[in-house]
Amino acid sequence: MVFSSQIFLFYFLPLTLALYYLAPKRAKNGIITLLSYVFYGWGTPILIVLILFSTAVDYACGLSIGRARAAGARHAARTAVVVSMCTNLGLLAFFKYFIFATDSFDTVVSALGLAEMRIDLWFRVALPLGISFYTFQSMSYTIDVYRGHAEPIRRFVDFAAYVAMFPQLVAGPIVRFHEVDRQLLERDHTPEKIARGLALLALGLAKKVLIANPMGRAADIAFGAASIAAPEAWFGVAAYSFQIYFDFSGYSDMALGLGLLLGFVFPRNFDSPYRSQSITEFWGRWHLSLSHWLRDYLYLPLGGNRRGQGRTYFNLAAVMLLGGFWHGASATFVVWGAFHGAALIVERLLGKRSPYRRLPGWAQVAATSALVAVGWVFFRAASLHEALRYLGAMFGMPAAESAALLPGLLYQPFYLAVMAIAAFVVWVAPQSTSFAVRLNWAKLTAIYVVFALAVVALATQTFNPFIYFIF
Repeated sequence: MVFSSQIFLFYFLPLTLALYYLAPKRAKNGIITLLSYVFYGWGTPILIVLILFSTAVDYACGLSIGRARAAGARHAARTAVVVSMCTNLGLLAFFKYFIFATDSFDTVVSALGLAEMRIDLWFRVALPLGISFYTFQSMSYTIDVYRGHAEPIRRFVDFAAYVAMFPQLVAGPIVRFHEVDRQLLERDHTPEKIARGLALLALGLAKKVLIANPMGRAADIAFGAASIAAPEAWFGVAAYSFQIYFDFSGYSDMALGLGLLLGFVFPRNFDSPYRSQSITEFWGRWHLSLSHWLRDYLYLPLGGNRRGQGRTYFNLAAVMLLGGFWHGASATFVVWGAFHGAALIVERLLGKRSPYRRLPGWAQVAATSALVAVGWVFFRAASLHEALRYLGAMFGMPAAESAALLPGLLYQPFYLAVMAIAAFVVWVAPQSTSFAVRLNWAKLTAIYVVFALAVVALATQTFNPFIYFIF
C-alpha cells in the first residue's frame, strides 16, 4: 500500500485514525502496530513474519543489554548488541545483496574461463519493501541502549509500534529510538498537531502527484532515448533532479504529517538541499535521517576527522561508498557514492582555496546543483554503461543529435510549466515544514487547492510508487 493511492487516503487512513482515537491510551500503540502490519503486508502478507522476527530479536537484545549494563557485565552487553547487528545486517545482506554477489561471482569466474565454478542459482530473492529502513531503525535501538543513550523498552507492543509504524516504515525517515522513546510512552494529541499533520499530508501528496510524477515522465523520455543531444540530455537530468527531490521530500512530508496525526513529532528529512553552496552542505541538507545515521553509527566510530587527514579522507570515502551501496546492489549506486565521496574529499582538501569561494552565492548554488545533477545520472541509469553514455551526451562527447520527435516530446508547455513551478518551490518558496507551522486562512486555502488538484490528478493516474520504496 502506498500513501499516494485512493485506498490509503480514503479507506485505510480514516479507519486507522478512527480506531486510534477511539482506543484507550494503553491500547493506542497496539492499534498502531496491528494496522501497520496490515499496511505493510497488504500485497505480500508473508513480509510480516520478517519484520516480526527482526523486531523480536532486537527487543530481546535490548532487554539483555539493559540487564547486562545494570549488572556491570560489559561482555554480555557487547554480545547482545553484536547479535542484534549481525541479525539485522545479515537480513539486509541476504535479501538485498545475495543475488548481486552470486551474479557478480558468476560473471568473474566466467570471464576467467572457470565456468564450471559458476553458482547458477535456480531461485531469485525478492527484496522486501522497506527492509533497508526498518533494519537500520531497529538496530539503532540496541546501539542506543548499549551506549546508554536510551533505556530498554519494557512492553513488546511499544517497541513493535516503533519499528513498524506505517508513516515511516517503507521509506523513512529513519527515526532513531532516542528521538521518540518518550513519545512512545507519553504523547499529546492537540488540534495544532492535527492541523499541521493534515497540512503536511496534503502538501506532500501535491509534491508527489503534481510535480514528481510529471517530471518522472519527462525524465523517462530523455533517459529512454536511443540518441539524445546535450540540451535534451540536460533537460532530462533536470527533470529527474526535480522528480527525486519532490518524490522523496513529498513522501517525507506525508510521513511527518501522519506522525503528527498519531501524536508523534518525527525529525525532518530535508532542509532545502538544492539551495546548498557546496556538496558538503548538500549532505547536511539531503536525506538527513540517513546522513545522521551514517555519521553517528559509522563515520564517528571509524574516527571521524579525529585521526589525521588521511584517515578522515578514508572515512569519508568509506561512508559514501557504503551509503551508495545501501541504496542498491548495483555498480551505478557504488559509483554514485564514490562520486559524492570524491567531491567531499576535494572540497575538504581545497578548503578556502575552493573555486566555490570565489563565486557569488547564487553561482555556488548553481554549480552545486549541476554537480548533484551529474551524480543523479548514475542514480537513475539502468546500468553503468547507460550512465556513461548519457553523461557523454550531456557533455557532447561524442556529438549527437536528438531524434526528431524528442524535443517536441520534452519541451511541451505542460512539462515546462511544471519545471518552472518546481524551480520556484525549490529555490524561492518556504519549506513545507515551515509553511505548516503557523496556519492561517490564506495558507489553508492554498493547501486545500493543491490538495484538491492532487486528488483530481490522482484519479487519472495508475500505480504511484515512491522512488525510495525500492531501497
